[in-house]
Amino acid sequence: MRTCRTLGIGIVAVHAPGEEAAAHVAEADTAVPLPVPAGGGPVDAYLDPGAIVAAARTAGADAVHPGYGFLSENPALARAVTAAGLTWVGPGADAIEGMGSKTRAKETARAAGVPVAASLDPADVRAEDLPVLVKASAGGGGRGMRVVRDLADLPAEARAARAEAAAAFGDPEVFCEPYVERGRHIEVQILADAHGTVWAVGERDCSVQRRHQKVVEEAPAPGLPEDVRRGLHEAARGLARAIGYVGAGTAEFLVPVRPPGEGGGGAFGTPVFLEMNTRLQVEHPVTECVTGLDLVEWQIRIAEGEPLPDGGPPPPAGHAVEVRLYAEDPRQGWRPRTGVLTAFEVPAATARFDRPAGPGVRLDSGVEAGDAVGTDFDPMLAKVVAHGRDRRDALRRLAAALAGARVHGVGTNRDLLVRVLRHPVFARAAEHPWELHTGFLTGDRLTALATPLAAPDTEELAALAAALVGAEASRGSGPLPAGIPAYWRNLPSGAHLRRYTTDDGREVTAAHRTVRGAPVPERPGVRVRSVTADRAAPAAATAGRAVLEVDGLVRAFDVHGSGDRIHVDTPHGSVALTRVDPLPVPEAAVNPGALPAPMPGTVTSVDVAAGEKVRAGQTLLRMEAMKMEHRITAPAAGAVREIPVAPGERVAAGTPLAVLDYEGQHSR
Repeated sequence: MRTCRTLGIGIVAVHAPGEEAAAHVAEADTAVPLPVPAGGGPVDAYLDPGAIVAAARTAGADAVHPGYGFLSENPALARAVTAAGLTWVGPGADAIEGMGSKTRAKETARAAGVPVAASLDPADVRAEDLPVLVKASAGGGGRGMRVVRDLADLPAEARAARAEAAAAFGDPEVFCEPYVERGRHIEVQILADAHGTVWAVGERDCSVQRRHQKVVEEAPAPGLPEDVRRGLHEAARGLARAIGYVGAGTAEFLVPVRPPGEGGGGAFGTPVFLEMNTRLQVEHPVTECVTGLDLVEWQIRIAEGEPLPDGGPPPPAGHAVEVRLYAEDPRQGWRPRTGVLTAFEVPAATARFDRPAGPGVRLDSGVEAGDAVGTDFDPMLAKVVAHGRDRRDALRRLAAALAGARVHGVGTNRDLLVRVLRHPVFARAAEHPWELHTGFLTGDRLTALATPLAAPDTEELAALAAALVGAEASRGSGPLPAGIPAYWRNLPSGAHLRRYTTDDGREVTAAHRTVRGAPVPERPGVRVRSVTADRAAPAAATAGRAVLEVDGLVRAFDVHGSGDRIHVDTPHGSVALTRVDPLPVPEAAVNPGALPAPMPGTVTSVDVAAGEKVRAGQTLLRMEAMKMEHRITAPAAGAVREIPVAPGERVAAGTPLAVLDYEGQHSR
């Protein structure tokens, strides 16, 4: 939409019911609601090619941009658009179809002389082939992918992958390929016009992933030898020429890496082709930052018949890094988080949906403060991108921008992203390229990096700051005579107490008492001494801000409250607190064997039956929320008493999904 505004092109948005106030609808000149098929949900509204074409006709549009989700790689939409006499801003339907199936794409790549990984039918996998990666043939975004290391696990994982692929892409076909333990995920950006010119517009490194989904992307790829770089670019161009590609697209490769002492010392192995994305990639802004190109603009200009300029693409200048800000909670098993965004600000951003003027930070967000985040769509809230003079400059800018962001109301992976950008192994990827690979975010490292930036002592100080600001806010609001502050007590030995819980369930008590004497002029407001944190000296509090002197250092805390939910932002991390009601309302007892839904979502499969004995950690059923699969597992060994839900059922958070009788216990 920003590109269209630059080019003077009118904009029409489509939307599902309930999205009338969405950011993309508000930005458009015109909006057209899409119908939801019987029995479907909001996502299904975007999956009908006929409805998209009808919306374009209703609005009087003459072109359709496929975006990078939903039907963006569906040849049926491309054919429907062109059959309706509209311009399709993307590659032809035949190219989409040829690359849409990963197995067919590999055959095409092999015929074009591009090295590819072997493809195996799950039924043909043998012990010597392990480990293997089960992949959905029509998949993307990490969906339908599973690593299998034990042959006994393959049938169940293949069945689950087929079910997920069928639900996500309408195609249950899966295959297996050898799993590379240490590989760099490198993709090459392609631009091709209708006159035979094909550009390889640099490459991007997307090796930092979780659950096979990209988390951090950067351009150029750090530490990539020049001969490997040239080979990848040429392979991508050759593949595009082989299928007569027109428009923007991306060829993805996996490049094995070997650490020193393993056959050559830190060398790169032979790259293998993974897939081709016949659309714009989510991470295209990093390429735009380093090349100065607007890839969306070139999609439109190519669709209008314009040739690419002579001389090839501009060389990269500087370095760019992008992170994906997700609504998910690392401390709660990476569950999707829903709710209302009470605040969403990245103060360091110098540009939105556009290249910064020189080194700076770009923000591409799909949400605004006040938006509700649900479970129907992908959990990505925004992309934050930094363009620096070099990689070190870009990493530092991006980490600082994220650490200084205000994202309230919904838990995110923001702290994980900051820790990744500041991690020494990630920072030295250009000098030690074998240390960065697709297994970077696994095991103990993932656990450590998912730790909140705010340490427990910062959480305690944040609770104290929240209590002080709360006391300041109540000044004059109570029945006390004028001039007497609300925190005053006629028992000077008694401390003011406030209890809070953090997002991981830890309870923090903030206690303070009034200090005798007049307030210091340069620190107006409440004068207190902390009882909870002995390290905190007298403090000052005003509306929304508290200042504490801790270990000889003055630290500021910005406090923002919304009901019982309070967010405290500090330079040392942000803290979300929930005020504990001193007089809670009694709640009904919960059956100790009931396993509630951890989030709203849809039950996709039930793996056990009533009466079946299960072991600790065994998968009982699977849910889908925010386009991701979530497994509900048995917390201990026992027997299944009841499964009160069925596949396809949409459930609210807290809905009982299974009831177990644990070994050694009797149900009540």
